[in-house]
Amino acid sequence: MERGEDARELVLGYVDALNAVDEAMRASILSLGRLADVLGLVHSRQISPSGQVGTYSYTVHGSGCRFVSDNGTEVDVDFAADGSEIFDLWRLRWYGLSLPEPLDVTDQDLQTAVRSLQPLLTEVRPGWFSVAN
Repeated sequence: MERGEDARELVLGYVDALNAVDEAMRASILSLGRLADVLGLVHSRQISPSGQVGTYSYTVHGSGCRFVSDNGTEVDVDFAADGSEIFDLWRLRWYGLSLPEPLDVTDQDLQTAVRSLQPLLTEVRPGWFSVAN
């Protein structure tokens, strides 16, 4: 597989993993309407800032959360003011490096991959992306 295809597969894998995290969290925490609600639950002390939910451990940080699956794969995501899930190239690279078979791609290849996946992905501000609704 060439580097560009690797980067594209990595980005699509991240989106799939983010969706899996969202489903697992909402199945385990019934008051979670959307993944971003985890921040409010932590701030109101309804859940701990870090813990285990299903096959994921989570750690809330700043305006986001890092999820680690039981196989070690990391999905780190921030939340925009409107609650949408946003991510940058650093988070995509970190996801790739945490895979059971690590995938190391350049920022340039990731940038090209993300742009090739529009309109699935939207650049919400320079260098930050979101999955289109």
